[in-house]
Amino acid sequence: MFELIKRIVKINPGKLILFASLFYIASAYIIYIIEPQTFPSPFAGFWWVMTTVTTVGFGDYSPTTVPGRMFGIFLYIFGIGLVGIILGKVVDFYTYYGRLKMEGKLAYKGKDHFLIIGWSKSVQKTIEEILLSRDIKTDVVLIDHVKEAPFKHERFHYIRGNPTNTKVLQEANIDRANSVSIFASENDYEVQADGKTLLIASAIERYAVDQKRNIYTIVEITHEDHIRMFQHAGVNEFVLSSESFPQLMTKSMLHHGSSRLFMQLLNHTYGENIWEISPAPSWRIYKDAFDALSEQGANLIADGPDFSIIRRMGDPISEGARLFIICDHATYENLKLQ
Repeated sequence: MFELIKRIVKINPGKLILFASLFYIASAYIIYIIEPQTFPSPFAGFWWVMTTVTTVGFGDYSPTTVPGRMFGIFLYIFGIGLVGIILGKVVDFYTYYGRLKMEGKLAYKGKDHFLIIGWSKSVQKTIEEILLSRDIKTDVVLIDHVKEAPFKHERFHYIRGNPTNTKVLQEANIDRANSVSIFASENDYEVQADGKTLLIASAIERYAVDQKRNIYTIVEITHEDHIRMFQHAGVNEFVLSSESFPQLMTKSMLHHGSSRLFMQLLNHTYGENIWEISPAPSWRIYKDAFDALSEQGANLIADGPDFSIIRRMGDPISEGARLFIICDHATYENLKLQ
């Protein structure tokens, strides 16, 4: 019998479940045949078999004859062992699944996710900002070459591979991503870092053209002179990695305490934040929006990248306008845009 159990352990899960199912059904009919007076139907026998092998043992059915009890002893030894093997296979499956996910070998099946390419300390802070924000419920998918996922979170997924490889991009489900952000390498010189970023951006642009997809790309650039090269790669947004720090220092020197204002707006975990809203149907001009939002504790600051609307309150709100406001999380959650 032990030799049989050893062979069963080596059976693949599908065949094992099929074998176990047939064994338990056969056992139900066997006990029904042995003691029909105790087990009035095969289903009653099946009920007893399952409560026995799972060690529940309700006691509503139990064999009373010697043959029935002998079969019960056999079921205790073999049937319970079979359940243990099945549970072990289930545990092995989840362990194997978890290992594949940690190693970046599982394709991502979700949609509307943020796809990030490249791992660094700044990327970690970006991911933490997204995942720890109470108002953002979007998944984050990372493509990089590190051996194991550098970050653990239920909404974080790691894909290991070359981001210029079409198969890797498809495993990250780039076709259904909200956006693709390419971060510059921290271990390379400016030219090398931007060269790698440009190569990845060009590969994504080529993929988008081949697949006839509109993929929104954001790239980090280390040197301002390289921007014109990225414009030819069809990149939607550029972020200069060295630009924000000196400008923030200058503002702090000229206006003491101003850095705390910028840092608060850049951090979604506390204080006032920047939010995007769609115009209410009843708002015709910017002043309608400004007044309605002010009454609810929010400040209208821009329409897309246009901050000049504060001087054009009488202008009509354009179709497809993207209004940006400043307020805290509670005010944003309770806004009435009727």
